[in-house]
This record gives sequence, structure tokens and C-alpha cells, in this order.
Amino acid sequence: MFTKILIANRGEIACRVITTARKMGIATVAVCSDADKEARHVALADEAVCIGPAPSRESYLLADVIIAAAKSTGAQAIHPGYGFLSENAEFSKRCEEEGIAFIGPKHYSIAAMGDKIESKKLAGKAGVNCIPGVNDAIEAPEKAVEVAKGIGYPVMIKASAGGGGKGLRVAYNDKEAFEGFSSCRNEARNSFGDDRVFIEKFVEEPRHIEIQLIGDAHGNVLYLNERECSIQRRHQKVIEEAPSPFISDATRKAMGEQAVALAKAVSYQSAGTVEFVVGKDQSFYFLEMNTRLQVEHPVTEAITGLDLVELMIRVAAGEKLPLTQAQVQRKGWAIECRINAEDPFRNFLPSTGRLVRFAPPAQSMFQGNTTELLGVRVDTGVRDGGEIPMYYDSMIAKLIVHGSDRMDAIAKMREALNGFVIRGVSSNIPFQSALLAHPKFVAGDFNTGFIAENYAHGFKAEDVPHSDPHFLTALAAFVRRKSRERTAALSGQLPGYAVEAGKDYVVIALSDTGTHAYTQVHVDEFVGETGSARVQVDGTTYEIRSQSRLNDIAITGTVNGKAFTAQIERGTPKNPLALRVQHNGTRIDALVVSPRMAALHRLMPFKSPPDMSRFVLSPMPGLLAQVVVVPGQKVQAGERVAVIEAMKMENVLFAQADGVVSKVLAAQGESLSVDQPIVEFA
Repeated sequence: MFTKILIANRGEIACRVITTARKMGIATVAVCSDADKEARHVALADEAVCIGPAPSRESYLLADVIIAAAKSTGAQAIHPGYGFLSENAEFSKRCEEEGIAFIGPKHYSIAAMGDKIESKKLAGKAGVNCIPGVNDAIEAPEKAVEVAKGIGYPVMIKASAGGGGKGLRVAYNDKEAFEGFSSCRNEARNSFGDDRVFIEKFVEEPRHIEIQLIGDAHGNVLYLNERECSIQRRHQKVIEEAPSPFISDATRKAMGEQAVALAKAVSYQSAGTVEFVVGKDQSFYFLEMNTRLQVEHPVTEAITGLDLVELMIRVAAGEKLPLTQAQVQRKGWAIECRINAEDPFRNFLPSTGRLVRFAPPAQSMFQGNTTELLGVRVDTGVRDGGEIPMYYDSMIAKLIVHGSDRMDAIAKMREALNGFVIRGVSSNIPFQSALLAHPKFVAGDFNTGFIAENYAHGFKAEDVPHSDPHFLTALAAFVRRKSRERTAALSGQLPGYAVEAGKDYVVIALSDTGTHAYTQVHVDEFVGETGSARVQVDGTTYEIRSQSRLNDIAITGTVNGKAFTAQIERGTPKNPLALRVQHNGTRIDALVVSPRMAALHRLMPFKSPPDMSRFVLSPMPGLLAQVVVVPGQKVQAGERVAVIEAMKMENVLFAQADGVVSKVLAAQGESLSVDQPIVEFA
């Protein structure tokens, strides 16, 4: 067994590998860019080596520098994590040539599966179901139309070297096939330096289901059940679960056995995943093989009780797999939500900056520990006060729950999301809460088009109707009464001017349009010692008990005997006196005042927000990569104005109306904040 390994990655996956290595008594070496010197993975490792500037192409993608770091620190093996160099066959080969163990598959296995065209041919020879299509590179758009007609619409046009949704189009007719081919080819050339494109049948109402594999150097390969990954936005997974609520035991066995056959055909060692597209009739077809550890591996760890990182390390050290196929378990149900630094209310634009507050829900399951299950686990590479840099992907954390069945897992996940406190950057937690509450998700009735179909016009706060909206009002009144009780108990108050807590309140749900909602609330039977009160809202009574302190953002307690977790904080960006209440993805900003103050509030004139239509504003924090207009220039609606980069995404800003540029207010290379003006029109 190795005594020291280097982790050629950053963030949550680097922390994940360090945890298991520590459990096994193996020393760890972290690598970091200049942007990550204070990162959590650097603090967790036994030693760290800085490998270059912030951009990944100048640090985490430099194989020579990483190998040199391994040699200088005496690391005998390198774990690549996922992303960066994890599926780089040349890097795997270089490690081997330098006498360093690569904790992943052999270079020839990576190379065989890395090319989508060649991997399909290999899969067909191994007896794996493949989607009808032409697996050879297509040279011209006219040929693409001819091939598409032969297969039958709809078809999928895909770049051979594609990934992450790039170089992929679906065509339903000749025109779309012709145009889609050219777009795919250009995108593939620009993104991957490889413009080969192929075409296959598009499976309608498809599900994305993948089989987890583990193989050793002794010819043994096992499948560790499946993961359901159909909840995707723009081809990026959002929620993953294991097992799938869709497939039968017979389909599971057939998919698993075909995945094993493919792995054996390329002498596969280490952890890997074979992805399948599954039709509504449970017909399944090979999609691709990921020759690395997957982001969503914790759900498999929960239902099987296996530490996949430990198995990878043991296999790389030459050990045999410690179990047989018959011994692979499938216990309970696990769900993973990817918590990303993006603003769901601004079309999921990246959100970078400092984590002013980062307080995950209480954990009862932990990385590297497969004995404590049926609980909540958080995998993250950040900490309170840390920075979310603009140079890397947007994932803040992975939230994993394990339940006795699917309904138990969904309930656990909703409560865990309610208690996940992130401030300073926006996160997609409200969107995750909405997905988990959607009747079709709860019923298991979904496919890869679920988000596109149900949130076609983006995500808005009103997309998350609360099952009991009066509860949020009652909770706001409860917290306000608690605050008044504390104020009333302060000593040294002047006679005749003492604060009275009062029992009658009006909760004003604030609206950006000025159409505020006023609700009468009565709070009595308040007992500070037990943190309990009876709150009456519009004829409904809520018996609320909570020992949470007033400065706690995450509030826990019971309402009418049922446990709840919610988030409440004083002050909003627009009103420092308001309370912001969040529960199950629904949020209200409310003032809790006396009836007299509510009557006066109704008389207050509404102040409209300033007219910013003359400005082009930055929709997200990021780097101003380009300004393509100058003062005095005439610009037409729809014309490019500027380009902003953040988290490996490029966002092009366009003029909303015809006009003449008056001023350019930000310079190329400047770091922008949300809503910062870039260009002003006359």
C-alpha cells in the first residue's frame, strides 16, 4: 500500500480523496493554484505545492508540473479526481513511465473510451446495445441530412470529443440537420480542437441512467448498481439518485452485465461509469463511458456501503476486489443535490464572491465512513468565509441523503435543504427545493427533458407554491414576538416607556411592485422558557415550539407537533427592518408591525425603482473580457455590446434597443459586481 499520494485536483473532490487517504493511514499532498492557496483542500492535506496562476490551463492542467510535484514530495501515486486531467490518457501514461501509480484506469482503457466514435464501435463488438446511427465521422452538412433521413428523425448530432453539452444538437427535420451539423462542427473545433461529428437516433422521452463499475488488475469487474441522472439542465446533472425509480430488476441486471462486458473488453481497472440512454419502454443504449470517479458517486456509496475512493486506491496498489457480484448490496435510497454558486432567479448566471456565511445542515453520514448510513452527508471544498473564485466550476457542495425508501429520502433532502445556509453568493437551493416538491418528480415520472418542459421560461419565485403559505406568516410573527419579549425584559427602561410585547400584529408581505399583502396575526400563550407560542392566522392555529436563538439563521422546532427547519434573518437588501423567511424553497420578505403601524404603512407612497433602461448592466459577478462599443457609436437592438467571463462560462450582453453609446463605464479586464453599469446610452 502507498504511504503518500498526491491529489491532482482541487475543491470538493480533493477533500473527498484526502478523507479516505487519512482513514487508510496514507499521507496526502495537495496541489493548488494561486487562487486556491487558502482553500479547504490545502488546509486538509499533510502538505501542499503551489503549481501556478489561477487559470486552470496554467496550473491544474499542467501534467509536467504535477508530476514534478509528486516526485519532489515523494508521492508514490496520483489521484486525479474528476475533470482536469482525470480522463487524459497521456497523463496516465506519463505517470506510469515516471514510476508513479495512477489511481485510475490504464492509459489504453482511457484512450479506447475517450473517443465517442471508437468507443461505440468497441461497445458494439462487446455485445452492448448501441443506438442506431452512423459512427463514422461525417464530412459535410449534405451528407448529415442524407444520414439523418436514413436513420429517421429525430436524430442527435454529436461531436466525437464532446462533453458537458458542448457540440450537441437535436434535429427534427432536414433544415435542423443541415444547420445543426455546421454548428456542432464549429463548436467542437473551438472547444476541443477536434471537429469530427457523428449522428445517431435520438431516443424520445429518454432517461439518463448510468452503471457504476469497479475493476481490478486481476480481471475482476463488478457493477455496483445504477444511478438515475435524468434531472438535468442544459445537459448538466442537477439531482442524482440511486437506485432508479424507473427500471426493473431484469433491466438493471442486463445493463450491469453489458457494462461489465464492455469494461472487460478494454481490460478496465479502477472505478468507471457506463452511461446509458433508456427509452420509455426500458430499451437501453450505450451512450459513453466515463473513465474516472463521478461527481455523484456518494449515492452509490450510500446504497452499497462501499467506499469507492478506497477501492480505487486499493486496486491501484494491485489488490484484488474484496467482494463478488453476489455480495454487492442495494439498501435504501440515496439522493444527491448539487449545490451550485448560481442565481436561479437570474437564469442561473454564475455567482462568485466571498461566502459570508456557510453553514451546512448537521451531518450524520461522512466521507470515507460507510458504516454510518441513513442520514445526511455534505461533500464540499469550501468553508465559512472562503472565496468562490471565477476561474473554476460553480459547485459549492454536494448534499447527499440516504433514506429507508424514496419518499423518506425526498423528505430528508427537503429538510436538509431548508437548513443549508449560504450567504454572500447566490445558490440554486430554492430551485432544488422546487424540483423535490414537483408532483412529477415525487412520482418518479420524469425524463431528461423534465426541467426544459416544466421551467421553459426560467425559474421564478412563484414557481414554488408553498403547501401552507400561512405557516411562513406565522413563523415571522413568532420570531418577532420572541424579539419583542427579549426587548421587554431588558433592565433600565424608563417608567411609563417600557416596551410591551403585545399580542396583535400585522404581517406585511412586501412586494417589489408595491402591492403588499397585509395579514392580521394574533400571538398568545408565549412562553420564553420553552420557546413556545400559539399563533393564529386567518382562522388557522399554529402551535410553534423552537429553542433556536434570535441570531440563528436556521430555525428548527415543531409546528403542531411536526418537526420543521426554516431560515429567518433580519434585514433584506431593500429593507433593513424586514424579516426574510424561507421554507421548502418559498421565500417571503415581511414586516411584522402593530396594527397602528400597518395602517400608517398603507398610506406610504410607493417609490418606483430607478429607470436603468439606458444602461447595459452586468447580470452577474465576473471578468469583463471584452467591450465591443465606443462612445458615439450607433448600436442596434440585438447587437453585441460586451462579453463577461465567469466559472468557465462566457456571457454575451446585447443592446436591448437602438441607441447611441454615451459612455463606457467599465474597462476590459475589470472585475464586475452584479448590476454594475458597463455602458450608458444617450
